[in-house]
Amino acid sequence: MTSKDDFDLDALKGAQDAYAAPDPQVRQEHLRLAQENFTALQGSRNEPRHSSETAQKGFWNGAKTMLNAMTTRGGLTATTALVACGFLVLTPSGQSLWRGAVPIAAGDLVPVDTAPPQQPEADTERQLVAPADGRTDAAQLREAAVGPELSGTVAPSAPPNPATFNSTAQASPQAEPEAVAPASELEMSLADSGLSYAVEAPQARPRVAQNNIVEPLIAPARAAPMPEAMVIGQGTLGGVATDDGFAATSAAPNTEAFANEPSSPLQITAETPVSTFSIDVDTASYAVVRSSIMAGQLPPPEAVRIEEMINYFPYDYAAPEPGDAPFLPTINVFETPWNSDTQLLHIALQGTMPEVENRPPLNLVFLIDTSGSMSSADKLPLLVQSFRLMLDQLRPEDEVAIVEYAGSAGLVLPPTPASDRTAITRALASLGAGGSTNGQGGLEQAYAIANQMAEDGEVGRVLLATDGDFNVGLSGIDELTAFIEKKRETGVYLSVLGFGRGNLDDATMQALAQNGNGIAAHIDTLAEAQKVLVDQLTGALFTIAGDVKIQVEFNPAMVVEYRLIGYETRALRREDFNNDAVDAGELGAGHSVTAIYEITPTDSPARLTDPLRYGTDEAAAEGSTELGFLRLRYKAPGEDVSQLIEVPIAQDLARSTIDREAQFAAAIAGFGQLLRGSTYLGDWGWDEAIELAAQNRGADPFGYRNEAVQIMRLSRSLSGN
Repeated sequence: MTSKDDFDLDALKGAQDAYAAPDPQVRQEHLRLAQENFTALQGSRNEPRHSSETAQKGFWNGAKTMLNAMTTRGGLTATTALVACGFLVLTPSGQSLWRGAVPIAAGDLVPVDTAPPQQPEADTERQLVAPADGRTDAAQLREAAVGPELSGTVAPSAPPNPATFNSTAQASPQAEPEAVAPASELEMSLADSGLSYAVEAPQARPRVAQNNIVEPLIAPARAAPMPEAMVIGQGTLGGVATDDGFAATSAAPNTEAFANEPSSPLQITAETPVSTFSIDVDTASYAVVRSSIMAGQLPPPEAVRIEEMINYFPYDYAAPEPGDAPFLPTINVFETPWNSDTQLLHIALQGTMPEVENRPPLNLVFLIDTSGSMSSADKLPLLVQSFRLMLDQLRPEDEVAIVEYAGSAGLVLPPTPASDRTAITRALASLGAGGSTNGQGGLEQAYAIANQMAEDGEVGRVLLATDGDFNVGLSGIDELTAFIEKKRETGVYLSVLGFGRGNLDDATMQALAQNGNGIAAHIDTLAEAQKVLVDQLTGALFTIAGDVKIQVEFNPAMVVEYRLIGYETRALRREDFNNDAVDAGELGAGHSVTAIYEITPTDSPARLTDPLRYGTDEAAAEGSTELGFLRLRYKAPGEDVSQLIEVPIAQDLARSTIDREAQFAAAIAGFGQLLRGSTYLGDWGWDEAIELAAQNRGADPFGYRNEAVQIMRLSRSLSGN
């Protein structure tokens, strides 16, 4: 009897015998058709084809497959020459396949020397470190692939973590920090093949190339010197946010310098009852703070000038009546947001806006920095766009001249009627960056051109547009200050517009603007150019009051302590207030100025100092209900003798009603103190500052206040709170 298994086997044998033998002609025809289809679909072998793998990734994947397939010593040894040749072919001019981007967390990079590390002389006979078990094949493969500097001893150890990257070394010229190279794909392939190893870390530090890619820890022998790496973290700029949360680093070193002083100290009224300072209508600090935060970093504390942050915003203050003084003071006193036991004294000055139609002709000299440091997109290109916006605000009777300066100064456009926009825009478009920065030559020629353009009744202004990098000529601030002081006596004022970050010399720009009787602004976006050069152009170029000084005398019977928030760089001595020879800030048409004091009433538990045992002025002030006395001095345009305004600060000014303008200014004052790390805020923090600003945005036609709230929210996230 035949079993089922025998039947199945016989059936299979029969089927096999009946199967036709392969036809060579049919097979050849199928191969020909397959080749034609492949060529039609894929194209020429010489043309590039779409692939999801990069050249490096494809190389490593192929190497890994090869290593997994070849398990014999002979097979691995035979591939050594092939791998070495591949590295030579794929790395011309010293470029290494180890140059893939390595994600670096914020703060992980340290400054490095500009010179490349010393490289050993090429040796055709490399000495291999023999492993303990005699398995030289893996050592030979690794040594051929990465060189003797990275080759190590093959030992039965765990493969390294690919994410390992030693960044804790300190930047010190005395000692070179150790650095551990990240495991390469080839090393991980060796590990996957069962070839464990231990690598001795080379004594080198990561380098940063001009394309924001981290260089290998051991640079090729012919590698060019790399610029110094820049620390990423609070107080620097140059990090570029990436999708994976890491930051790449700019190749250029950060040489920014800011003009600031330590925060104003607490004053005891009985000892120092008088506070004197110059007004400040500059806005540069706020734009610098914003650009830092938008780049993903909190600004350095020294970049934060609180008075410039407060005065960045337009306020709806009461304006003077026609025929009165050129500005009107307004005083508010209210509870301090961050301390219910103290009060804020809010002093506001609102300048009048004369009829624009009756303004005198304007002579403008654009003094444009075209040195090599101005080549980036946020500098010279943005500068040209910004000045183009401004041209629409000029009248046919106005004139424009353009002077550029780099290694030397030159006249790009002679005095030209503002109506000839074609000539002006063509001259702006012709500018290019290159060379050093001859600031002295540029200033001298700009003032000379401005003096040639001047006529009776006309207004002369030099607009200096730069990143502040003066490195040729009068490079010292004292020399520049003395030079500008002499030139302002001619009636030609100097305003400074800063562009770009990385080498921003804010200190020089502030010195120039303050002594040139002009304003200092930082333009980081085209929207900021619209604000400064279009919306507020009249105030920036036409002065209604010069050398404006503020002096407050506090009553020790009512105020035991006080501190001025901001204005550290504008402080004046008490005797400077009545000295008309002492320069102070200018107030432009329609501009406003805000100053805020935090004051402590005599009976407040918030008092931080003990009363004096012997002798105070409190007894002499008994019976007075005034908190203090406000004095203002200013000069009318073209005059040398100042005029005085006096206003008592009454106690009944303290009110429970909310003044939105004063409250918003207080929110920005708190924001600035948070950025500077103030110790006077107690538990009041980011949430409270954001809430106070958001509740008091009021009328915000251009969105400046809403943007401030968003910037504050970003700052909270960046601070980690």
